[in-house]
Amino acid sequence: MAEVESFTLDHTAVKAPYVRLITVEEGKKGDKISNYDLRLVQPNENAIPTAGLHTIEHMLAGYLRDRMDGVIDCSPFGCRTGFHLIVWGEQDATDVAKALKGSLEQIVNSTWDDVQGTDITSCGNYRDHSLFSAKEWCKKILAEGISADAFERKVV
Repeated sequence: MAEVESFTLDHTAVKAPYVRLITVEEGKKGDKISNYDLRLVQPNENAIPTAGLHTIEHMLAGYLRDRMDGVIDCSPFGCRTGFHLIVWGEQDATDVAKALKGSLEQIVNSTWDDVQGTDITSCGNYRDHSLFSAKEWCKKILAEGISADAFERKVV
């Protein structure tokens, strides 16, 4: 079986919230994509409830694209501690952390009208959303500060 980087990461050594570059991969034609670990809560100590995480996911999908060029996808980890962010090219972790911080601040100040894709035709589980939960978790994450390093606190 192929080795998966996230299963080799020492989850007891990281200090969330943080942004961490996982890998930069180059395609056959030289195109590069970068995969970032957007860790919002400390692994094995916390997990964001699914409804709140689902709403954060929907909002990050737009807000990160507003702040960064080349966003391909932002998908939640199954452990509910954060997200994979996939982008074209290579971007500095500090810039990604600043974009994440701005996006979380925007979520805190949002209304239900700001949440895209929450009806039966635009979401595969439209009943499982909570803007209240999303806002409360974003406040907590922002109060702790987002680091541009997974192992040493370098808050942006």
